[in-house]
Amino acid sequence: MDRELQALSRFVSGHPRLVVLTGAGVSTGSGIPDYRDRLGRWKRPAPVQYGDFLASQTARQRYWARSLVGWPWFESAAPNASHRALAALERAGQIQLVITQNVDRLHQHAGADRVIDLHGRLDRLVCLGCGAQTPRAPLQRHLAEENPRFAELAADMAPDGDADLGDLDVSGFRVPGCDACGGLLKPDVVFFGENVPSERVAAGMAGVLAADGLLVCGTSLMVYSGYRFCRAAAEAGLPIAAINLGSTRADDLLDLKVEAACQSVLPALVDVLGY
Repeated sequence: MDRELQALSRFVSGHPRLVVLTGAGVSTGSGIPDYRDRLGRWKRPAPVQYGDFLASQTARQRYWARSLVGWPWFESAAPNASHRALAALERAGQIQLVITQNVDRLHQHAGADRVIDLHGRLDRLVCLGCGAQTPRAPLQRHLAEENPRFAELAADMAPDGDADLGDLDVSGFRVPGCDACGGLLKPDVVFFGENVPSERVAAGMAGVLAADGLLVCGTSLMVYSGYRFCRAAAEAGLPIAAINLGSTRADDLLDLKVEAACQSVLPALVDVLGY
Protein backbone atom coordinates (compact mmCIF):
# COMPACT_ATOMS: atom_id res chain seq x y z
CA MET A 1 0.00 0.00 0.00
CA ASP A 2 2.85 2.42 0.79
CA ARG A 3 4.31 1.90 -2.67
CA GLU A 4 0.91 2.45 -4.31
CA LEU A 5 0.30 5.56 -2.20
CA GLN A 6 3.65 7.01 -3.23
CA ALA A 7 2.87 6.29 -6.88
CA LEU A 8 -0.53 7.94 -6.50
CA SER A 9 1.00 11.00 -4.83
CA ARG A 10 3.45 11.34 -7.72
CA PHE A 11 0.57 11.06 -10.18
CA VAL A 12 -1.47 13.74 -8.41
CA SER A 13 1.40 16.17 -7.78
CA GLY A 14 2.58 15.69 -11.36
CA HIS A 15 -0.80 16.64 -12.79
CA PRO A 16 -1.93 19.88 -11.14
CA ARG A 17 -5.03 20.29 -13.32
CA LEU A 18 -6.86 17.10 -12.37
CA VAL A 19 -10.46 16.19 -13.04
CA VAL A 20 -11.87 13.66 -10.57
CA LEU A 21 -14.67 11.24 -11.46
CA THR A 22 -16.41 9.75 -8.42
CA GLY A 23 -18.94 7.01 -7.80
CA ALA A 24 -20.70 5.13 -5.03
CA GLY A 25 -17.45 3.95 -3.44
CA VAL A 26 -16.76 7.50 -2.27
CA SER A 27 -20.01 7.60 -0.28
CA THR A 28 -19.98 4.13 1.30
CA GLY A 29 -18.03 5.63 4.19
CA SER A 30 -21.10 7.79 4.86
CA GLY A 31 -23.28 4.69 5.19
CA ILE A 32 -24.75 4.86 1.70
CA PRO A 33 -24.59 1.37 0.13
CA ASP A 34 -23.02 0.82 -3.27
CA TYR A 35 -24.57 -1.04 -6.19
CA ARG A 36 -22.03 -3.62 -7.29
CA ASP A 37 -19.54 -6.15 -5.97
CA ARG A 38 -15.81 -6.33 -6.74
CA LEU A 39 -16.55 -7.93 -10.13
CA GLY A 40 -19.04 -5.24 -11.13
CA ARG A 41 -22.10 -7.45 -10.58
CA TRP A 42 -25.32 -6.16 -9.02
CA LYS A 43 -25.54 -6.75 -5.26
CA ARG A 44 -29.34 -6.34 -5.29
CA PRO A 45 -32.14 -6.01 -7.85
CA ALA A 46 -31.48 -3.23 -10.34
CA PRO A 47 -33.10 0.16 -9.61
CA VAL A 48 -36.35 1.22 -11.25
CA GLN A 49 -36.18 1.85 -14.99
CA TYR A 50 -37.29 5.23 -16.31
CA GLY A 51 -39.75 3.67 -18.76
CA ASP A 52 -41.39 1.62 -16.00
CA PHE A 53 -41.66 4.69 -13.75
CA LEU A 54 -43.46 6.58 -16.52
CA ALA A 55 -45.73 3.76 -17.63
CA SER A 56 -46.68 1.96 -14.42
CA GLN A 57 -48.62 3.34 -11.47
CA THR A 58 -47.47 0.31 -9.48
CA ALA A 59 -43.82 1.13 -10.25
CA ARG A 60 -44.34 4.69 -9.04
CA GLN A 61 -46.08 3.47 -5.89
CA ARG A 62 -43.22 1.09 -5.15
CA TYR A 63 -40.60 3.75 -5.82
CA TRP A 64 -42.18 6.36 -3.55
CA ALA A 65 -42.98 3.83 -0.82
CA ARG A 66 -39.32 2.84 -0.74
CA SER A 67 -38.29 6.49 -0.85
CA LEU A 68 -40.59 7.42 2.04
CA VAL A 69 -38.90 4.83 4.27
CA GLY A 70 -35.34 5.52 3.16
CA TRP A 71 -35.27 9.30 2.80
CA PRO A 72 -34.78 10.29 6.49
CA TRP A 73 -31.68 8.12 6.68
CA PHE A 74 -30.33 9.35 3.34
CA GLU A 75 -30.96 13.00 4.21
CA SER A 76 -28.98 12.63 7.44
CA ALA A 77 -25.88 11.17 5.73
CA ALA A 78 -22.78 13.32 6.30
CA PRO A 79 -19.58 13.70 4.28
CA ASN A 80 -16.83 11.25 5.13
CA ALA A 81 -13.05 11.43 4.96
CA SER A 82 -13.08 10.84 1.17
CA HIS A 83 -15.28 13.88 0.50
CA ARG A 84 -13.22 16.03 2.87
CA ALA A 85 -9.95 14.93 1.28
CA LEU A 86 -11.14 15.77 -2.23
CA ALA A 87 -12.41 19.16 -1.02
CA ALA A 88 -8.97 19.79 0.50
CA LEU A 89 -7.30 18.95 -2.82
CA GLU A 90 -9.65 21.37 -4.57
CA ARG A 91 -8.81 24.14 -2.10
CA ALA A 92 -5.11 23.46 -2.72
CA GLY A 93 -5.67 24.05 -6.43
CA GLN A 94 -4.93 20.43 -7.31
CA ILE A 95 -8.42 19.55 -8.56
CA GLN A 96 -10.11 21.65 -11.24
CA LEU A 97 -13.41 19.76 -11.36
CA VAL A 98 -15.26 16.87 -9.74
CA ILE A 99 -17.71 14.92 -11.89
CA THR A 100 -19.79 12.76 -9.59
CA GLN A 101 -22.18 9.96 -10.44
CA ASN A 102 -23.59 10.22 -6.91
CA VAL A 103 -26.81 12.09 -6.15
CA ASP A 104 -26.18 12.79 -2.46
CA ARG A 105 -24.52 16.26 -2.72
CA LEU A 106 -21.93 15.18 -0.14
CA HIS A 107 -19.08 16.68 -2.15
CA GLN A 108 -20.74 20.08 -1.82
CA HIS A 109 -21.51 19.52 1.86
CA ALA A 110 -17.79 18.82 2.39
CA GLY A 111 -16.91 22.19 0.84
CA ALA A 112 -16.22 21.38 -2.81
CA ASP A 113 -17.29 24.17 -5.17
CA ARG A 114 -16.59 22.89 -8.67
CA VAL A 115 -18.85 19.83 -8.94
CA ILE A 116 -20.98 18.47 -11.78
CA ASP A 117 -23.83 16.30 -10.43
CA LEU A 118 -23.84 14.08 -13.51
CA HIS A 119 -26.86 12.05 -12.42
CA GLY A 120 -28.69 14.90 -10.69
CA ARG A 121 -29.57 15.41 -7.04
CA LEU A 122 -31.97 13.48 -4.85
CA ASP A 123 -32.82 16.44 -2.63
CA ARG A 124 -34.82 18.05 -5.43
CA LEU A 125 -37.96 17.08 -7.37
CA VAL A 126 -38.97 17.87 -10.91
CA CYS A 127 -42.51 17.80 -12.32
CA LEU A 128 -42.72 15.92 -15.61
CA GLY A 129 -45.75 18.02 -16.53
CA CYS A 130 -44.80 21.66 -15.99
CA GLY A 131 -41.08 21.28 -15.23
CA ALA A 132 -41.29 22.91 -11.79
CA GLN A 133 -38.38 22.12 -9.47
CA THR A 134 -39.10 21.88 -5.76
CA PRO A 135 -37.26 20.64 -2.64
CA ARG A 136 -37.68 17.00 -1.60
CA ALA A 137 -38.36 17.66 2.11
CA PRO A 138 -41.99 18.95 1.83
CA LEU A 139 -42.93 15.88 -0.19
CA GLN A 140 -41.65 13.66 2.62
CA ARG A 141 -44.16 15.23 5.00
CA HIS A 142 -46.94 14.82 2.45
CA LEU A 143 -46.08 11.18 1.78
CA ALA A 144 -46.01 10.40 5.50
CA GLU A 145 -49.39 12.10 6.08
CA GLU A 146 -51.00 10.22 3.20
CA ASN A 147 -49.36 6.86 4.00
CA PRO A 148 -48.93 6.60 7.79
CA ARG A 149 -48.65 2.80 7.76
CA PHE A 150 -45.67 2.95 5.43
CA ALA A 151 -44.07 5.83 7.32
CA GLU A 152 -43.76 3.59 10.39
CA LEU A 153 -41.82 0.87 8.55
CA ALA A 154 -38.16 0.09 9.13
CA ALA A 155 -36.08 -1.56 6.42
CA ASP A 156 -32.53 -1.98 5.16
CA MET A 157 -31.23 1.00 3.26
CA ALA A 158 -30.59 0.88 -0.49
CA PRO A 159 -28.20 2.93 -2.67
CA ASP A 160 -30.78 5.29 -4.16
CA GLY A 161 -31.84 6.87 -0.89
CA ASP A 162 -34.66 4.38 -0.59
CA ALA A 163 -35.20 1.16 1.35
CA ASP A 164 -35.56 -2.54 0.57
CA LEU A 165 -39.24 -3.36 1.08
CA GLY A 166 -39.16 -6.74 -0.65
CA ASP A 167 -42.54 -7.85 -2.00
CA LEU A 168 -44.57 -5.61 0.30
CA ASP A 169 -48.00 -4.80 -1.15
CA VAL A 170 -47.93 -1.14 -2.26
CA SER A 171 -51.29 -1.09 -4.05
CA GLY A 172 -52.75 1.25 -1.44
CA PHE A 173 -49.85 3.70 -1.46
CA ARG A 174 -50.95 7.22 -2.34
CA VAL A 175 -48.61 9.17 -4.61
CA PRO A 176 -49.22 12.94 -4.67
CA GLY A 177 -48.90 14.96 -7.85
CA CYS A 178 -47.36 18.35 -8.53
CA ASP A 179 -48.89 21.16 -6.46
CA ALA A 180 -48.80 23.46 -9.49
CA CYS A 181 -50.27 21.29 -12.23
CA GLY A 182 -51.02 17.83 -10.80
CA GLY A 183 -48.36 16.25 -13.01
CA LEU A 184 -46.07 13.33 -12.22
CA LEU A 185 -43.33 14.08 -9.71
CA LYS A 186 -39.92 12.52 -10.14
CA PRO A 187 -36.70 12.98 -8.17
CA ASP A 188 -34.38 15.23 -10.13
CA VAL A 189 -32.02 12.35 -10.85
CA VAL A 190 -31.22 10.33 -13.96
CA PHE A 191 -32.96 6.97 -13.71
CA PHE A 192 -31.60 3.86 -15.37
CA GLY A 193 -32.77 3.97 -18.97
CA GLU A 194 -32.85 7.78 -18.97
CA ASN A 195 -30.31 9.99 -20.75
CA VAL A 196 -27.96 12.30 -18.89
CA PRO A 197 -28.78 15.91 -19.91
CA SER A 198 -26.53 16.87 -22.80
CA GLU A 199 -25.33 20.09 -21.16
CA ARG A 200 -23.92 18.13 -18.20
CA VAL A 201 -22.08 15.76 -20.50
CA ALA A 202 -20.71 18.69 -22.51
CA ALA A 203 -19.53 20.48 -19.35
CA GLY A 204 -17.85 17.32 -18.10
CA MET A 205 -16.15 16.70 -21.43
CA ALA A 206 -14.90 20.28 -21.57
CA GLY A 207 -13.46 19.86 -18.09
CA VAL A 208 -11.72 16.60 -18.96
CA LEU A 209 -10.21 17.96 -22.16
CA ALA A 210 -8.88 21.03 -20.31
CA ALA A 211 -7.26 18.84 -17.65
CA ASP A 212 -3.86 17.21 -17.58
CA GLY A 213 -5.07 13.99 -15.94
CA LEU A 214 -8.12 12.08 -14.72
CA LEU A 215 -8.47 10.49 -11.28
CA VAL A 216 -11.28 7.93 -10.89
CA CYS A 217 -12.51 7.28 -7.35
CA GLY A 218 -14.90 4.61 -6.15
CA THR A 219 -16.65 3.48 -9.29
CA SER A 220 -16.65 0.33 -11.41
CA LEU A 221 -17.59 2.50 -14.42
CA MET A 222 -20.06 -0.16 -15.57
CA VAL A 223 -22.49 2.61 -16.53
CA TYR A 224 -21.51 4.33 -19.77
CA SER A 225 -22.40 7.81 -18.49
CA GLY A 226 -19.23 7.79 -16.38
CA TYR A 227 -17.09 5.47 -18.51
CA ARG A 228 -17.34 7.88 -21.47
CA PHE A 229 -15.07 10.35 -19.66
CA CYS A 230 -12.36 7.72 -19.33
CA ARG A 231 -12.66 6.95 -23.02
CA ALA A 232 -12.41 10.63 -23.89
CA ALA A 233 -9.38 11.09 -21.63
CA ALA A 234 -7.61 8.08 -23.14
CA GLU A 235 -8.33 9.25 -26.68
CA ALA A 236 -6.90 12.67 -25.79
CA GLY A 237 -3.73 11.02 -24.45
CA LEU A 238 -4.40 12.02 -20.84
CA PRO A 239 -3.11 9.77 -18.03
CA ILE A 240 -5.75 8.07 -15.87
CA ALA A 241 -5.43 6.77 -12.32
CA ALA A 242 -8.10 4.96 -10.31
CA ILE A 243 -8.83 4.14 -6.69
CA ASN A 244 -11.41 1.38 -6.50
CA LEU A 245 -12.12 -1.87 -4.70
CA GLY A 246 -12.38 -4.41 -7.50
CA SER A 247 -12.38 -4.27 -11.28
CA THR A 248 -13.48 -1.35 -13.42
CA ARG A 249 -14.67 -1.19 -16.99
CA ALA A 250 -11.67 1.04 -17.76
CA ASP A 251 -8.92 -1.17 -16.32
CA ASP A 252 -7.26 -1.43 -19.73
CA LEU A 253 -7.09 2.37 -19.99
CA LEU A 254 -5.49 3.01 -16.60
CA ASP A 255 -1.93 4.17 -16.04
CA LEU A 256 -2.20 3.51 -12.31
CA LYS A 257 -4.66 1.64 -10.11
CA VAL A 258 -4.89 1.50 -6.33
CA GLU A 259 -7.22 -1.30 -5.30
CA ALA A 260 -8.38 -0.08 -1.90
CA ALA A 261 -11.19 1.83 -0.21
CA CYS A 262 -11.31 5.53 -1.05
CA GLN A 263 -11.82 6.50 2.59
CA SER A 264 -8.46 5.00 3.51
CA VAL A 265 -6.47 6.14 0.46
CA LEU A 266 -7.67 9.72 -0.09
CA PRO A 267 -6.98 11.08 3.43
CA ALA A 268 -3.57 9.40 3.36
CA LEU A 269 -2.90 11.01 -0.02
CA VAL A 270 -3.71 14.46 1.37
CA ASP A 271 -1.31 13.83 4.27
CA VAL A 272 1.50 12.70 1.98
CA LEU A 273 1.03 15.77 -0.24
CA GLY A 274 1.05 18.03 2.80
CA TYR A 275 -2.38 19.57 2.23
